[in-house]
Amino acid sequence: MKMANVMAVTRLRYNDHGIVHARIVAGVALELLNILIKYGIIPTTLRDHVVPDVRLSKLITIIGAYLHDIGNAIHRDNHHINGCILARPILDRLLPELVPNEKVYEIRQEILHIIYAHDEKVPALTIEAGVVKVADGTDMAEGRARVPYRLGKVDIHSVSALAIKRVCIDEGNKEKPIKIIVDMKNPAGIFQIENVFMLKVKTSGIENLIEITALVEGKSIL
Repeated sequence: MKMANVMAVTRLRYNDHGIVHARIVAGVALELLNILIKYGIIPTTLRDHVVPDVRLSKLITIIGAYLHDIGNAIHRDNHHINGCILARPILDRLLPELVPNEKVYEIRQEILHIIYAHDEKVPALTIEAGVVKVADGTDMAEGRARVPYRLGKVDIHSVSALAIKRVCIDEGNKEKPIKIIVDMKNPAGIFQIENVFMLKVKTSGIENLIEITALVEGKSIL
């Protein structure tokens, strides 16, 4: 994760892709999954009998979210593929201590799917991968852009990220259980929503379960 930030932030002057981002995405992904479960939506790994209980569906989600960006340690290009390569030996070492032995390889493949499918061009095929993908997109508030901005990267990506004050996750309704509110200082944040966040939502597989609201100084513009 340290090297992911060396590559992404120091060299490419992208926003944070290290341990802080990993923790945020893991926390939000679990929150999104819990909301969906509360509204009666069964995690795909449980529905397809890959795991015997929802606890393991949550474990798959958290680990996949935490490791989703480690491929940046090799290069930003194809980092979702590189991430699977780097994650496999880590999972082979850790999973036998966390899950039943007969489930190690099935659970490993589900986690690798999350890492691979977090790229906006790859369709997520599980609820678990979908919530991680959406959670990844929600980490777009100003704090994540400050380091590259200080390093001198001033473009529409950094300016739009700096325009976003906070992203709030809330419960919606039966039709759209997840409500995401993006609170912005000015309309520049719309670029971040439409050109970064929405690309992930559209291939998350759970786009029909999400309501997104954009606010500028408390007034809805989206």
